[in-house]
Amino acid sequence: MTTLAKIALGPLLLAQARLARRRAPVLPEADGEREGRIAGTGVPLSLLIVGDSSAAGVGVATQDRAFTGFLLRALRAQSDRAIHWRLAAKSGVNSEAALALLDPLDGWRAEIAVVVLGVNDVIDQLPPHRVLIAREALAARLRDRHGVRHTAFTPLPPMHEFPLLPHPLRAVVGRDAQRLNAALAAWARRRDDASLVPIDGLRLGPESMAADGFHPGEPVYRVCGEAVARHIATRLL
Repeated sequence: MTTLAKIALGPLLLAQARLARRRAPVLPEADGEREGRIAGTGVPLSLLIVGDSSAAGVGVATQDRAFTGFLLRALRAQSDRAIHWRLAAKSGVNSEAALALLDPLDGWRAEIAVVVLGVNDVIDQLPPHRVLIAREALAARLRDRHGVRHTAFTPLPPMHEFPLLPHPLRAVVGRDAQRLNAALAAWARRRDDASLVPIDGLRLGPESMAADGFHPGEPVYRVCGEAVARHIATRLL
């Protein structure tokens, strides 16, 4: 969709967005521990997970059934290293606000970071160049202050499949997400300390999403957690 068409549809898109917000139930972040250790052998892998409501597990009851739970189980199945992990996530955070999640973590060091962000960048209409500046700052802080040698960023989901969103709003945010993903992929290809994780086979029908039709359900968390674990195990360990 062209910028002119998006401007022309502005009043309709705004009305649809407001209606969708009113219709969607407010779901809590998943219960459960946000830091822990998994027994294993050798030098422990220290892992920091940073992100928005999808990192916080909104859409499922417990962290065990959320992104972090599936990521940790899949990592443990692919490597016998012990894992020391920590989750820093909050609903509503976009790429520009994510740095604040690291403020309480001074002194906490990690070998690898996983960053789950992007949907709120689209919702907040952040242009790609601002998102890239924010991601650059986040990667730099993780490297310089937390000792992270590599940060794995997850891509935006196919937002044009979100059940909550009506057309044409669904098509518009879907195109914005695709454009942002392309910019993030190009940015990551130029870096040695960051990557964009490929996640294949992700389908966002009502059966795989949370009750609000906007946040992931357990099937989505499983696909994403296992994909990130494969990426870490095969490329970074």
